[in-house]
Amino acid sequence: MKKIVIPLILVLIVSCKQEKSIAYRLQDDVYFLASDSLKGRATGTDQELQAASYIKERMQGLHLKPAGDSATFYQPFSFTPKKDPHQEATYVHGDDAVTGTNVIGFLDNKAEHTVIIGAHYDHLGMGGEGSLYREGTAIHNGADDNASGVAVMLQLSDSLQQKGFKNNNYLFMAFSGEEIGLLGSNYFAKNPTINLDDVTYMINMDMVGRLREDKTLSVSGTGTSPIWKQVLNATNPGFKLVLKESGVGPSDHTSFYLQDIPVLHFFTGQHEDYHKPTDDADKLNYEGMQMITGYIAEVIRELDDQPKLVFKKTKNESEEVPRFKVTLGVVPDYLFDGKGMRIDGISEDRPAQKAGLQKGDVVVQMGDSTVVDMMSYMRALSAFEKGNTTKVIFNRNGEKIAVDITF
Repeated sequence: MKKIVIPLILVLIVSCKQEKSIAYRLQDDVYFLASDSLKGRATGTDQELQAASYIKERMQGLHLKPAGDSATFYQPFSFTPKKDPHQEATYVHGDDAVTGTNVIGFLDNKAEHTVIIGAHYDHLGMGGEGSLYREGTAIHNGADDNASGVAVMLQLSDSLQQKGFKNNNYLFMAFSGEEIGLLGSNYFAKNPTINLDDVTYMINMDMVGRLREDKTLSVSGTGTSPIWKQVLNATNPGFKLVLKESGVGPSDHTSFYLQDIPVLHFFTGQHEDYHKPTDDADKLNYEGMQMITGYIAEVIRELDDQPKLVFKKTKNESEEVPRFKVTLGVVPDYLFDGKGMRIDGISEDRPAQKAGLQKGDVVVQMGDSTVVDMMSYMRALSAFEKGNTTKVIFNRNGEKIAVDITF
């Protein structure tokens, strides 16, 4: 009897080992990372570590090798929280330090060059600094910002292996500390676990979950290598592309651009739920995310047999942004390519809402200043101080309307 049972047990063990890995959908990753149980994944919290553990297990299931510190998937970094949002991060060790954790997996094809594909996984926790929620504390689940980017990153890891792209290695990174100053990507760029001289380019996905009906997709960093625009246009499956040249922006690709690495940042635009508790998983466009995943995979395929990309410096657009002391209390539509500043969201009890402006209105003049784009809107805004009143002209459904607004 024993001679029969033992082989049966061995057969069961072998068959279990031969089972295929679980197939994860974009929704599976987003719904876990944006669940209430993770309480907004604030940097340095136990809940962020739970998210890191989930991403690590996903990377293991995707047959990636650990590429963090000490042959693990983790790269921890400790820092003192910033009191001034304009100061540089201070990486320290001590009782007062907060520890964030990058999660890093490597697809080693024994190639000469490496592509870095990244997305931040931290968010705002229960709110606090950076939140646009004015009614106390609540869980900020961050489904679009940025469970969406992490989900696309993990899908890309699977897709690139299925498609057999082997002319480059691929380093997949889930960054911590993005919301409080690009801390995780900055730390990695200064303490890399691979040789950055071997990196040909970096792709960053931050807020890619709200693709609109007109399929508008913003891609920043297109000036950081001469080949970018050609490749993006040649592989475009039908997006309305908004291409921006600067390699510097409010997301993790900036840390790699500053190391002279060509970068791209994919983004589907801000919305009324940005940095609020209402950024939930059921509001994402998963078909749109799948389309973006396929597009990025095609961009990578197009570059698979190319030599190391040439790097170009770009104008730092953030240095040109005017300082202003007042706001309208609106969320601008950063993907709008018409003349003026289109409003994508209105904050309650703020100047624009009190004056009757609505989502979809396009501001074309403030005081004596004509508004033709975001930069001219910010320049116009910088001329006012709290208590000032000015005339604002906007277009609504083809009708030009003028109102007085008090800041």
